[in-house]
Parts: sequence; structure tokens; C-alpha cells
Amino acid sequence: MREVDLPRVYLVAKTMLVSEGLSAYLKDIGNPDWQSDSSVSDGENLIEAAGRMCYRSWQPWDPEKPEASNPNVSQVRRGNDRYLANVLKSGHGSVLEHVNATFICRNVSRVFTHELVRHRAGMAYSQESLRYVRLDNLPVWIPDSAGTNPKAEKKIREVIDFLENTQKELADIFGIDDMDDFTTKKTLTSMFRRLAPIGIATTIMVTGNLRAWRHIISMRTSLHAEEEIRLVGNQIAKICKKEFPNVFQDMFRDDETGAWEFDHSKV
Repeated sequence: MREVDLPRVYLVAKTMLVSEGLSAYLKDIGNPDWQSDSSVSDGENLIEAAGRMCYRSWQPWDPEKPEASNPNVSQVRRGNDRYLANVLKSGHGSVLEHVNATFICRNVSRVFTHELVRHRAGMAYSQESLRYVRLDNLPVWIPDSAGTNPKAEKKIREVIDFLENTQKELADIFGIDDMDDFTTKKTLTSMFRRLAPIGIATTIMVTGNLRAWRHIISMRTSLHAEEEIRLVGNQIAKICKKEFPNVFQDMFRDDETGAWEFDHSKV
């Protein structure tokens, strides 16, 4: 058994704006009196552009720029923070789906990943495969809740050690180390993993749009959520708050419960 550190989250990718393309589009519709906000992320500028395109609200009505303005619009909100605040208030959440954030979650268990992958809308997953990875040194994170009872923690460690030794015994029974045929090795490794604990540490890459992340953070940092997914959800929430402050401007952490909540939960 190899005890691992707490689950860790790494932001590895996020949506980038192709400014040349957006500039070309704005030129084609008449060069409206609008420009992206250099103080915010590309993703937040893209969300604003999506919203303004929907309502043709790049600027107040100008009959000389009919493709960039709307006769119903006599004034517009300036500033990305104010614009996105109104998007959140009005519940116009579809524009948030244009922006993605990709995380790698390391040292997470399959208890966690089985719950995470239930979120399908706007999400993509790539997970470490146990068909190819031999389990002769089981990596496990012991939840904090187990540490409150020494007898229970001792029992958990005993069971993990037993399951790890079972993996090694099966490898010896089949003589897998002396095999050259990779296909047979893969078949046997896949069979062995059926006796691995669901708490084994693994790694998963997950991509989601910001609308989906708002929902997941709300659901999975709740006081009623599972212990490990709350830990991971808390890290993701902190990263999103830092990277996309205007999109998550209505998100706050309850110091008493540790849950992240939203003023506009129906976005």
C-alpha cells in the first residue's frame, strides 16, 4: 500500500479568444463602439461578445450601423463586470457555455470519479486506464473521517494490504511477469482489477463549460456531498473564482459549512 497526499486539482487549459477573428467580425458589421476588456480573461470577453451579438447591443442604436446596434436599445452597459452581472441576474446562462476550463484531478479515488462522471452535459473526461496499469502497489488516500477512529483506520489498511497482496498472488499464479504477449497481459490485468478497492487513487482530466462548472460546484461542495468530492470541488471553485472573477462574481463560500453558493443559482 502506498498512501498518497490529499487530492489535488490543476488548471491545465482554458478557452482563449482569437482576437483577430473577433476584430474582423466587428469590422464587417460596421465597427461598433465596443472593445474587449483587457483587464479580464479571454473567456469573459467571449461571453460578453456572445451576449451582445444575441441582442445586437454592441452600442446604442445608430442608424448608420444597423448590424451593430438595435433600435430598441438606447443605452448599453459598459464594463465586463457590469455586463456579466446582468447576464447572471437575468439567467441568460447559455452564453457561459462557450467557455471551457480543463482540470487534472490527481490522487482522486474511483469513488470520486464515479460521482463526477455522472455530470454529462457540457463535460468531457479522460481517465487513467486500469486495463494497462498493474496494481502491485495500491495508491490510496485515507479520508479524514477514517482518521477519527484508530481501530477503523487500522481495519481499512488491513483490507487494502490484503487486496494488494491478492493482486500479486494472482500475477504469480498466472506467471504474468514471464509473458511476452501484451494482449494476454492486458486481459489478465483487466481481470485482476476487479479485486481492487474502489478507493484506489487515480487521475482524471475533466473539461467543462463554465455553466456546467457553476452547477457542479454548487452540487458537490454542499454539506451533504461526499467528503472527497467536496475537497476537489472546493479547489475547483477557488480556481474558477480567481480565473473568471466576473462569471463567478455571485459565488461565495459559507464559512460555517464550507459550501460554495450562488446568488443566481438558476443560470
